[in-house]
Amino acid sequence: MEKGKKTKSEVRVGHCLNEAEKLHVARRRKSALQCLKQHNILCREDEVPNIAVLGSGGGLRAMVGLLGSLCQLKEDGLLDCIMYLSGVSGSVWCMASLYKEPDWSTKLETVKDTIVRRLADGSVSWWKMGQKLMQYYSEKDNFSLTDVWAALIVSNMVKEIDEHRISEQRGNYTNEPYPIYTVIDNRMSTDPWFEITPDESGYSLSGVFVDSSSWGSLFKKGKKIKDQPEMDMLYLQGLCGSVMAHKEELLKALHHMIPMVLSNPEKEKANTNLTGGATFSSSPVQLKGEVHQEHQVLLTLLGLHVSTMVKENPKFYLNTMDDLLKGKKSPPVKPKTSSEGPMSETELKTYTLHVCNSFSHLFEGRLSPNKSEKLSPNAFGGKPETSLRESSNTLIDMFTKWIWGTSYNYLHGMTVEGVNPSVLKAKTRGYIDAGLLLNLPYFSVLRKERDIDLIVSLDFGVGDPFETVYKAAAMCKDLQIPFPKVDVPPGEKAKPKDFYVFKDDTKAPTVIHIPLFNDVNCKGEVEKWRQRYQTFQMSYSHEMISDLLEKVGLNIKNNKMKLLKEVKNIIEERKLLNMEKPDVYK
Repeated sequence: MEKGKKTKSEVRVGHCLNEAEKLHVARRRKSALQCLKQHNILCREDEVPNIAVLGSGGGLRAMVGLLGSLCQLKEDGLLDCIMYLSGVSGSVWCMASLYKEPDWSTKLETVKDTIVRRLADGSVSWWKMGQKLMQYYSEKDNFSLTDVWAALIVSNMVKEIDEHRISEQRGNYTNEPYPIYTVIDNRMSTDPWFEITPDESGYSLSGVFVDSSSWGSLFKKGKKIKDQPEMDMLYLQGLCGSVMAHKEELLKALHHMIPMVLSNPEKEKANTNLTGGATFSSSPVQLKGEVHQEHQVLLTLLGLHVSTMVKENPKFYLNTMDDLLKGKKSPPVKPKTSSEGPMSETELKTYTLHVCNSFSHLFEGRLSPNKSEKLSPNAFGGKPETSLRESSNTLIDMFTKWIWGTSYNYLHGMTVEGVNPSVLKAKTRGYIDAGLLLNLPYFSVLRKERDIDLIVSLDFGVGDPFETVYKAAAMCKDLQIPFPKVDVPPGEKAKPKDFYVFKDDTKAPTVIHIPLFNDVNCKGEVEKWRQRYQTFQMSYSHEMISDLLEKVGLNIKNNKMKLLKEVKNIIEERKLLNMEKPDVYK
């Protein structure tokens, strides 16, 4: 396939920017020029620097942190200078809330207040969480822990089920930075960096992209052969924000939540204390007319698997399943577990298969983890029980093999220079939170075609405040991608300042690095503030949100002039370059 050219394949191969992004950047450059003039920085349009703001992961801390940083940039008259906004994990949650509002930067104070009220006072009912999970299960070929995480955990943290599609953002951000959401392909070692924009999604460094509305659909040799529902923004938030899903914490939370989803009425609010352990009885759930039986079956099976992994008594789920199985011709025999002990893995596998057999209308034809299409009852020599066995194995493997972010591979069957052949042969890929590899999305803006001059990295982590930027520098060195040398004075790891500038004489962009909690805004109490805002924290009060907005605001406000100084320096360098190569700009 010829690089950079659109073909009937529906997959774009080439490193150039897509047309929609080019048009947006051109329009944005005019806005940035006017913004600079307001700060008495005079330059030509071709001398306007390309500035990218990056938001790190960190759950609700990162979500509120990015919101506060952008609000302060707006207040200081700097937001319109920003060309790109890219995030991982919790910062994506903030971006999702902003970009669903058309032209959000023109009414940012109002949008901010709405988000704050939702986070502090909002709720999603258990029933709606369960319904959303069942929607994911029934509509998609590929079902994984990401669906469970998004529907039951992320919705409870961000206090909404956002069913907007990312392609709906097209045209909604004419006055805003171009948005880039990021994940990684956890099966890709050479180029794991995967970017998602309203226009197209793909591998940042390899240069292979597909229309974002089609990402997740079934492709073969570059042609879409089967549609899948375009992912909604709740799923995207779950996909991008799964670094928080440490196995033990997630299992503990699900062990507490699934009984609530099964048994609570639609209007009941979700309990945000998800890590305190389950306190439910072993009585069977009384089924409600508005909840479909198959939804209850799937949730009960999920709960049964979770209880086994946390080594808890499965009596609640077994009793609930007994109630669901009433009237079935051949219900499974209840496992011979002790009154207190968990099920064995063998008992769990056998019981799951029997349940799938009893509810064959629900489980026949579900996707096998090793197949590229739904199974039919005759897919394996006309034996329906084989299809059911594959379906039960899918549920079992999802937990035992910890399977996340499964999606059809749009590169399947293609021949693309520079892409590992094993990737091209795979029918599915697995995508996870980019923060697991690097907690800031540097590689989304280090694409040569984006020509970034200045990166403002907002690090909302509570660990080593320089780990990510050091790691990025090392990775760039290995990949031969220009990145400035990172040098931090001794002793500042424990007591970081609020503003660092990394630059050198190479072609690398200037990097401004701003740690969230630092010795300036915390006045010597950095550790105290880190402890107050833990990553796996399900909700914030109004007071916590207000205090955090103030801290991040100070990081921008106190360094406004320093930031403008770096912008001026870049413009001066561009002017010198123009003088040396005048013909280029005639």
